[in-house]
Amino acid sequence: MNVDWERLGDGVFRCRLPFLDVTVGLVQGAAGVLLVDTGTTLAEARAIDRDVGELAGHAVSHIVLTHNHFDHILGSSAFDEAVVYGAPEVAATKKEHLRADAIRHGADAAEIDRAIAALRTPEHLIRHAVIDLGDRSVNVVHPGRGHTNHDLIVVVPDARVVLCGDLVEESGDPVIDDDSDVAAWPATLDAVLEFGGADAVYVPGHGAVVDAGFVRRQQQWLAGRM
Repeated sequence: MNVDWERLGDGVFRCRLPFLDVTVGLVQGAAGVLLVDTGTTLAEARAIDRDVGELAGHAVSHIVLTHNHFDHILGSSAFDEAVVYGAPEVAATKKEHLRADAIRHGADAAEIDRAIAALRTPEHLIRHAVIDLGDRSVNVVHPGRGHTNHDLIVVVPDARVVLCGDLVEESGDPVIDDDSDVAAWPATLDAVLEFGGADAVYVPGHGAVVDAGFVRRQQQWLAGRM
């Protein structure tokens, strides 16, 4: 394996990429493999693609991009057999903004330029969707505004796993920037918890897997900044 994969449930895995501790999720079904976010570079994404072949036995068929930040979307073009889902704002993101933000965070400029040159527009621009993987369905939901105005989460009901994107972060405080809606974020986390339930596994966009109690504590932290 090129990266370490953590098993979260039957056919559900995630890895933490070394650059910025970004999470990439994997949901395996009888008729497809869904990837949640794709990392920053084509090199990262190709390493993941090779791992998916070993873990799941076939290529990624679907990708969900949780939001439009560079560290979650720039690897997507490495998966040329996959259908890509994302919010309309992902398609509207300016490439010069992606590049500047990536370089500001320390990414290699040549790698970023290659990823941006290859970047695809998601085929499915969504707020909500159900993705059929054969023997299981995965729900993609926009629970509300928070880290951005278009965050998507991926709910795997049969495994009781919720992949939260950057609506939840564990390895540092939630990132608040010009795209964030701090006033709406606590209510959005109420919706995230409703979709998952008290006993679900919640997977942050950065950091270790958490439980509902952690999400409540982050919600309180955010409420204190309103």
